[in-house]
Amino acid sequence: MSKNTKQVAQNENEENEEPQTLLVGYVRKSNAGGALKVSINSSAFSDCATYSTSDGQQYVPLIINLNALRRVLDGERAVTTVSQFIDQ
Repeated sequence: MSKNTKQVAQNENEENEEPQTLLVGYVRKSNAGGALKVSINSSAFSDCATYSTSDGQQYVPLIINLNALRRVLDGERAVTTVSQFIDQ
């Protein structure tokens, strides 16, 4: 494979990679099963990026994978992650 072909393949792989995320915490079902317990690491939370709304409020955009959350709700998994996308 030529050097140029390797570079093109590397660029295509980078474009197809999953987005980078920052682990912020975990979600699990409560012992009674009627609620979700969200545990956020305060140190990781302070490292998160924020955005401001037009009224001046600041928010931290976090993500939870829906398929993983369904597995937690269905009892197939004990816990899943709360993360934030990292801009590169």
